[in-house]
This record gives sequence, structure tokens and C-alpha cells, in this order.
Amino acid sequence: MTTSGPVPADDDDVPAFCRHLGIPGLADVHVHFLPPRLLRRVWAYFDAAGPLVGTEWPIRYRWSDDDRVAHLRRMGVRAFSALAYPHRPGMAAELNRWTLDFARTTPECLPSATFFPEPDAPRYVAEALDGGARVFKVHVQVGGFAPTDPALDKVWGLLADAAVPVVVHAGHAPVGTTHTGPAGFAALLARHPRLSAIVAHLGAPDYAAFLDLADRYERVRLDTTMAFTPFFDRFVPFPAGELPRLRELGLAGKVLLGSDFPNIPYPYAEQLAGLARLDLGDDWLRAVCWDGAAALFDLERTMVPPVV
Repeated sequence: MTTSGPVPADDDDVPAFCRHLGIPGLADVHVHFLPPRLLRRVWAYFDAAGPLVGTEWPIRYRWSDDDRVAHLRRMGVRAFSALAYPHRPGMAAELNRWTLDFARTTPECLPSATFFPEPDAPRYVAEALDGGARVFKVHVQVGGFAPTDPALDKVWGLLADAAVPVVVHAGHAPVGTTHTGPAGFAALLARHPRLSAIVAHLGAPDYAAFLDLADRYERVRLDTTMAFTPFFDRFVPFPAGELPRLRELGLAGKVLLGSDFPNIPYPYAEQLAGLARLDLGDDWLRAVCWDGAAALFDLERTMVPPVV
């Protein structure tokens, strides 16, 4: 159960990391692309260390969309999301138009969409599904709503029926709010046990509770976003006693690579280095970095050739 390959020290090392594992590249389920005006506001919020950030957080990849896509391609990220999320009513439908258009012109991008608890959410979520959306994002912390908000009940049902996964930021990290934590997410799953969900940040800091939910529900997975990096470990280190269970879930395809690119204060390679240093084995790294997402999104069939 050892990891025998290179630990990437910087982004230029990422292709060699993939070659050693024998995978086509990386599948990153937690990447953000946003309309330019909204992205500037998000970056300004991070610059100011706003209340939901809680610490100094310099954005590493403050580049144009084209430059960020090119960088992902150079590193060998063969599939990635464009996660957007609203912080108030009336935003989601327009965000969906933008992210779905972005995916149409960016072959590696999984068509991505979002929603908010509001009366027309079932309508525009159905439209996004009809438009090809393959992954959704919802941010309980930023949105300030409960996962069990009645306005979302039909939405969760639509997603469960479609078996389209939703990346859910349900954990307390980096700053807890009224509706974050495992209890609300567990209540949601009790209502919609067939929901395909990916818990962002491994559910930090309540790792064990969210691992329990991934154990219990067939379609619940977790992403690695920011976990095992020195930056994140300062606040919410993963408990060593849970590493065997993390390995089991990863080998079962239930732990997926996530990065939070570009909104990270360190090189992309640091996420991969953190995973490699766990020494959970090359099979585990293959499952997390490619195989799990490849199975979930049928990437081997739909993947486009690499852009050189």
C-alpha cells in the first residue's frame, strides 16, 4: 500500500505524476469558472478575508479564463467542472446560461449548473438538465439556506431521478453558519436517499460524520478539495484514524479529486502532493484522480483528445 511515484513539487510536475499512475490525466470535480463580473467580486471578497473566509486568502491563479483553461490543459486536467453558485435569489438561471455556454466552447469542461431556493428553481433546473448539465453545485454556507428548504424539494427529486451529481458545500469549513454541518445534509439524504451528491472538502471539519454518510448512501461521494494541504491543515486536519476508511471509499470510487482552482492560495500541484503523501497507494491515487470520476461521468466515452 505504498505510493511509489513522484510527489509533484510544482505544476510542471503534474503530467509526470499522471504518467506514473498510468492514467489519461486528471478529472477535477471542483473547479470554478464564473462570469467575469461575478468572479471579480468573489476575488475581492477573498482579498478582504470576508466573514465566510475568515483568514488571509491570496488568489494564486488570478488569470483570464483562457489562461486558466490553458494551464489546466498543460497540467493534463482532462475533465473539470465550472462550478458557479448564487448568494441570493434571481441569479441562478443566468449563471446556468453562462456556465453551460462556457462548457460548449471548452471541450474538457463538464456542463455545470446551480440553483437557489426560489419558486422557479424546478423550472430552470429542468431546463439545465435538458441543456446537458452533468454536474450541479450548491453552497449552503454562501447561500445561507438549509438543504431541506421546502423550495428545493422538487429540485432534489429532479436531480435524484436524473442521477446527475451535485457538489454540495455542506460542511462548516472554513467558517460555520446556521445551516452548515452534517445534520442538515443527513436530513436531506433521509428524504432523497437516491440523490447523487459529492460532499465538498471531504465535509471538513466533520470528516467522520460525512464519511459515515458516504458509507451509508450508495450515491454519496466526497471530494478532496483543499484537504491535506498545509494551508487547510492549519485549521481542520484530517483525523489519522479515518485514513483506512478514506482508502476504502476511494478504492470504491467514492472519493474524487477536487481542487478549488483557481481560488486557492498555493500551487495546484500542492493538492496532488498532499494526496500522494498520505501513502495510500497508487491504486488509491488512480481511483481518486481519475477512475472514480471517469466512471461517474463516463469520461472514457465522452473525453475529447488532449489539446496540444
